[in-house]
Amino acid sequence: MTTSHSGPHSGSAPAADSAIEKRVLKKITRRLIPFIILMYFINYLDRTNLGIAGPGGMNEDLGMTATQFGFAAGIFFFGYLLLEVPSNLALHRFGARRWLARILISWGAVASLMAFVPSPFWLYVLRFLLGVAEAGFFPGIILYLTYWFPTSTRARATALFMLAIPLSNVIGAPLSSWLIESGNSVFENFAGWRFMFLIEGIPAIILGIVCIFYLTDRPRDAKWLEPEEREWLALKMEAEEASTAQTYHYPVKRSLLNPRVWALAFVYFGAVYGLYALSFFLPTIIAGFQETFGVEYTLLEVGFITAIPYAFGAFAMYFWSRHGDKTGERVWHVALPLFIGGAAIPVALYLNSPFTTMIAVTICAMAICATLPTFWPLPQAFLAGAGAAAGIALINSLGNSAGFFAPYVTGWLAEATGTQNAGMWVVGGTMVAAGIVTLILKAAPRPDAPEAASASGRAVE
Repeated sequence: MTTSHSGPHSGSAPAADSAIEKRVLKKITRRLIPFIILMYFINYLDRTNLGIAGPGGMNEDLGMTATQFGFAAGIFFFGYLLLEVPSNLALHRFGARRWLARILISWGAVASLMAFVPSPFWLYVLRFLLGVAEAGFFPGIILYLTYWFPTSTRARATALFMLAIPLSNVIGAPLSSWLIESGNSVFENFAGWRFMFLIEGIPAIILGIVCIFYLTDRPRDAKWLEPEEREWLALKMEAEEASTAQTYHYPVKRSLLNPRVWALAFVYFGAVYGLYALSFFLPTIIAGFQETFGVEYTLLEVGFITAIPYAFGAFAMYFWSRHGDKTGERVWHVALPLFIGGAAIPVALYLNSPFTTMIAVTICAMAICATLPTFWPLPQAFLAGAGAAAGIALINSLGNSAGFFAPYVTGWLAEATGTQNAGMWVVGGTMVAAGIVTLILKAAPRPDAPEAASASGRAVE
């Protein structure tokens, strides 16, 4: 190329690159995101439908106290935490298509078996095994998105995937309630909550089989892209991964011991603590409006009311993450909703009507939903390759330990004090503490590669 022609070419190259980027991102979003949302929808539904089953007859049939219910909800995360890191390393090694299919089929089978538990003990056993079966699914998807979406669009892609969380409550709570009521009316000797568990486990098995044939492991394997699109995407993602890996030399062991990874795990713990406290106990809190405010709801009405905060949460999740990608700011997009949500949830307990209480709960749900997808670009800014697989899995694993502590501590405090107040104050305090740690990380020195400061600035600030 001669100097005299450099002007036109330099102007047209970025335009051509921008055009192919838009075209490729549109194709991979259409191809992958709806299927991933559906998988996570079923995953989150099978994980949290216990919250509907408890007040829907399970606690009474099995003779469970609030503490026992909290333990049943939380023991899932023991199995989940034990295998999270090795499961994600296996996905990195063997490919997402086969490994995610294995996870889906095994968790679907265990979820359906929960329909036949005869006692709290066997419920504990199957909830533990459900965690073992599901281990690696969420961080596996987060890792999978790093194979397909450039850094500049990753928060939005993560938000689209994580829309399954509020959607599983918007659609799942009424669906689970309807299945329980339908089961109660159709079967004499098979409780409705058992029917719900049986039916809601089957889609995971079906999706696992479909996953083997539908998902594509890496961009270079994407036959559904044109050759030049496939080559552009593969080179783009390989260049980003190589840049991160060159700047931050974090093999698996070093990723697992990195203080920044552990601090981010606590931030995620705070967000997840609020998420699971609401997921498992919001139906119980709404059912308690009968005693507190003198109103009465059917189980199906409880399901629909439970869905309201998460409907607003879905909008907050998408538009807040979109704003984060547009501005490039990351830290305040995590800290601010943590502060708002942490303040809103205890306030809800001191309001004088179901309507005002639900407004505060909805604000909290919106804040939690806004935090979750904007969080994940933070660790992705300095982890790559197998180190990313291990670090992301560790953050998710430690963060999701809140899935045990939130329902167990909330249930224990409710039983010990006779109200939900103390438990919700703990939820709020944990979220605020996570927001503070996020701001401390912003002020802390960069990860320990000196040359990384300028390269990582836009991603972590």
